[in-house]
Amino acid sequence: MRATRTLALLAAGALLPAAAAGCGGDDRPAASGGAIAVTSTDGGCEIARTDAPAGTVVFSVANKGAKVTEFYVLAGADKVAGEVENIAPGLTRELRVELAAGAYQTACKPGMVGDGIRGAFTVTAAGAGPAVDPELTAAVARYRAYVKGQTAALLTLTTQFVAAVKGGRITEAKALFPKAREPWERIEPVAEIFGDLDPRIDAREADLEPGQAFTGFHKLEKDLWVTKSVAGSGPTADQLMADIKEIAAKAEAEALTPLQLANGAKELLDEVATGKITGEEDFFSHTDLWDFKANLDGSRAAVEALRPVLVARDPALVAQLDAAFAAASAALDRHRAGTGWKLHNQLTKADLKLLSDAINSLGEPVSRVAAAVSR
Repeated sequence: MRATRTLALLAAGALLPAAAAGCGGDDRPAASGGAIAVTSTDGGCEIARTDAPAGTVVFSVANKGAKVTEFYVLAGADKVAGEVENIAPGLTRELRVELAAGAYQTACKPGMVGDGIRGAFTVTAAGAGPAVDPELTAAVARYRAYVKGQTAALLTLTTQFVAAVKGGRITEAKALFPKAREPWERIEPVAEIFGDLDPRIDAREADLEPGQAFTGFHKLEKDLWVTKSVAGSGPTADQLMADIKEIAAKAEAEALTPLQLANGAKELLDEVATGKITGEEDFFSHTDLWDFKANLDGSRAAVEALRPVLVARDPALVAQLDAAFAAASAALDRHRAGTGWKLHNQLTKADLKLLSDAINSLGEPVSRVAAAVSR
């Protein structure tokens, strides 16, 4: 989820009643396969059911509007339980999410701006449920170890970056900027869970909502590449460091589910397909390919954590995943420059088309991981 969209979606405010929000009415049939049908338009969001038993809940989100939309399940006011992004007009995307009993919110966001069209969603207590799968438990443990390693790198590199900014060492800070962002981008689906921390750290200036302060990595990026002065950047750097420390601690402590790993792998590819590939992410520095590679690494890490499960349940899918990850990596490797990458503005339209094709080809098998995991 883009950082600024997260802030708008999780802004404080009362829940809209289901009828007023256009979300509700149990008279609509569920989607095929037991999924709950969600129909998003530019002015409404109809959900076939507003309750489900605890466990794996599947939403089938159809975009009948003229704008790209997103769909979220929110636990409380500041935590994303599940999301599916970048649903183009005329397309249907599936969200599988593991939900415990309790009160939730759903939200469609036509145009991917504003607070979204919200409704209440209740998850009722289930029976004993399926036995704990030791392979899935082990998969989550492997991925949590990966997250811990990345948060350690994030803390180290951000500390170095902030010190360079505050010390006025602009050349050093520019070199550290894309490196500090790499571990952040690898685990961004976990970071996005925690309310407004993500937008404070990663909001882009072009996506700021009215009244939202410009902070975090991209504010410092603008200072370094556009303003070319960090004389007044100390408070922004200090806030970034504090936010990174907070999110690192929360990410390491978060109890993840296998479906979060699967969904996160796809979210990272969506980030590439809709942001990095256009150059809109690192707009001032053009260091988007560092983020691109980090997103690809993070997606692969989530899938690798689940590999033993996928090998047992869908070996053909594993073969497709391996081939698609290799092809995407090869397409990106063409643009290496020394120990880093070419700048985004050095790539031609043909280069970007090849990269886009590779990431979209990878996104298709990755989108099927969640279904395989929840069998």
